[in-house]
Amino acid sequence: MKPATIVGILLILVGIVGFALGGFTFTHEKKDVDLGPVQIGHEQKSTVPIPPILSTIALVAGVGLVVVGARAR
Repeated sequence: MKPATIVGILLILVGIVGFALGGFTFTHEKKDVDLGPVQIGHEQKSTVPIPPILSTIALVAGVGLVVVGARAR
């Protein structure tokens, strides 16, 4: 497979995931107090939204790269 085709497939997957999930969430563990053996902390969730226009651009660019990679043979 050509590199353009591989990048195109990855962009298609990113576009589909962007439409399906709308973003991704991850957690941070933060320490509030650290007094030797006594530690107090909390987990904080952060969400990074993926705008639909970005998903659309990734999907169209991915399809374009797959087509270009297939025609270059």
